[in-house]
Amino acid sequence: MIESLPKHKQLILFDGVCNLCNSSVQYVIKYDRTNTFMFAPLQSHVGKQIIDHYKIDTSKTDSILLYSNENGLSIKSTAALKIAKQLGFPRSFMAIFFIVPPVMRNWVYDYIAKNRYKWYGKKEACMIPTPDLKEKFLN
Repeated sequence: MIESLPKHKQLILFDGVCNLCNSSVQYVIKYDRTNTFMFAPLQSHVGKQIIDHYKIDTSKTDSILLYSNENGLSIKSTAALKIAKQLGFPRSFMAIFFIVPPVMRNWVYDYIAKNRYKWYGKKEACMIPTPDLKEKFLN
């Protein structure tokens, strides 16, 4: 679907104005030893393209999404756990939470997502990557 995403890469879509989301992206970049992930704000052209294609209701899902051309789209806690699983030990240990039913995992996820601006703040505009990180971002 996204021609600019290399086959072996996965795309993390994030709320570009959310401080928690931006910190999470920085964390993933730091521990992505296999260079698996690329990033794009939900507010970008690529983000809107995926949201439209998958008919995502952004009033219900508006933070982290994980997309790959091979596996399609993962949302909410499933996306977060799939990302953590690929970041190496000890972060990969978070995959144990896949045993928790998605309804329960997503309740916790939604609670944090609903309060993220109040707890962590919000930026006026999307994060602009530094020149050395630009290759990891799609527009």
